[in-house]
Amino acid sequence: MTKLTYYTATTLDGFLADPDDSLAWLLRQQIDDDGPFNYGQFIAGIGAIVMGSTTYEWVLRNDPEPWSYTVPAWVLTSRVLDIPEGADVRLASGDVRTVYSRMVEAAGGRDLWVVGGGNLAGQFADAGLLDEIIVSIAPVTLGSGKPLLPRRLDLRLAETSRNRAFVCARYQVLGRLREDR
Repeated sequence: MTKLTYYTATTLDGFLADPDDSLAWLLRQQIDDDGPFNYGQFIAGIGAIVMGSTTYEWVLRNDPEPWSYTVPAWVLTSRVLDIPEGADVRLASGDVRTVYSRMVEAAGGRDLWVVGGGNLAGQFADAGLLDEIIVSIAPVTLGSGKPLLPRRLDLRLAETSRNRAFVCARYQVLGRLREDR
């Protein structure tokens, strides 16, 4: 069964990026590319991805290749954005359930990844579509910035490990916080 995962990194105080959308705090951390919760192993099981426009534009500015993803990608945006030549990028807006259905079809039985940001992952959680969160927690605090996941959710810790500077955890999403139901 296809599963939707929010795979990301965060600061200890729960931010994905600083107020200026910088990830400098993340890019200076030590990580073992072959260690626990590594990107290569994760991406090998992914059949389609989704991200918000801020994440998309960050990837375009910072990736050494014009577009490094080989699976279909959806970008949720209300704007018209440039798409690199040859990239399978689909711009979408509106209800995430429609995008989810299209992603499942395109993924051909493989899993789905919410690349970022936190509010987008929250929209999938609100719709009951987010299955798990895999998060690598860096030894840094920012005090403010873009939150990891601005929602009230109950989670179940499924697995933990350490990858050099990071504490890594896999959580199953149980749904809205019990007190909010």
